[in-house]
Amino acid sequence: MKIAILSRRPQLYSTRRLVEAAKARGHTVRVIDTLRCYMNISSHHPSIHYRGESLDGFDVVIPRIGASITFYGAAVLRQFEMMGVPTLNSSLALTRSRDKLRSFQLFSKRGIGLPVTGFADSPDDIDDLIQLVGGPPLVIKLVEGTQGIGVVLAETKQAASSVIEAFLGMKAHIMIQEYIKESNGADIRCFVIDNKVVAAMRRQATPGEFRSNLHRGGKATLVKITPEERAMAIRAVKIMGLNIAGVDMLRSDRGPLIMEVNSSPGLKGIEHATEKDVATAIILCCEKYAKKTKRNYRLKG
Repeated sequence: MKIAILSRRPQLYSTRRLVEAAKARGHTVRVIDTLRCYMNISSHHPSIHYRGESLDGFDVVIPRIGASITFYGAAVLRQFEMMGVPTLNSSLALTRSRDKLRSFQLFSKRGIGLPVTGFADSPDDIDDLIQLVGGPPLVIKLVEGTQGIGVVLAETKQAASSVIEAFLGMKAHIMIQEYIKESNGADIRCFVIDNKVVAAMRRQATPGEFRSNLHRGGKATLVKITPEERAMAIRAVKIMGLNIAGVDMLRSDRGPLIMEVNSSPGLKGIEHATEKDVATAIILCCEKYAKKTKRNYRLKG
């Protein structure tokens, strides 16, 4: 099987592990810089070109698309889809998961556990918005933020009002969420592949920090999740339409609460914390998905 990995940096741990796992399974693999792809969008012969050559003959594409290039990355994925090449996470699922507000609205509609969340555009509505989420302390998040960037804990109403006004003044889209004190600065990351939780870790924030992201200095350890947490993680990924995702959730007094579904989850933290070969599990999913998709194409043809 010929596999394409869309990644801007071949030296990244996640990309290297996927290459190693693919080669160990006997596959041919190529790492492609997403932003160097350029497209011929035509009615009969759509194509993708890369460094002067046409990209064709791939059996499946693994997207490792960073949040900062979501727009262009989704366009490249759509082009592969137009060419009949299976993409492990579709362009539609990618853009859906990257929009935190849309994700939360979809989860709310399906009854998925969530922190109470508010969204507004006018500074005139700040006081009421703060009350809607239960008052301070509360968490303010940039809708487009990632890896804990653009996430602020406001412990007083005055602090919350000042931060919200500042963000709105910059025309930034933000969400306001209740602060789940009982989580004690920890969250759970469930790695879901093909509707199964293949690994789970607990991420603990450093002292004085409430963000548990590993990029912010959080520590990861192996964790045993409950049947409810497992079922919720799988449901959340299905709602997003993803084949592979990292699901972040908090443990609260009212049960697990989904914080985010990440369509390009990193492998380093989860593999080191759990000692599980997640990269090979992804390649096995590629094999299954490519075979299934090709069979469906033949049936439709």
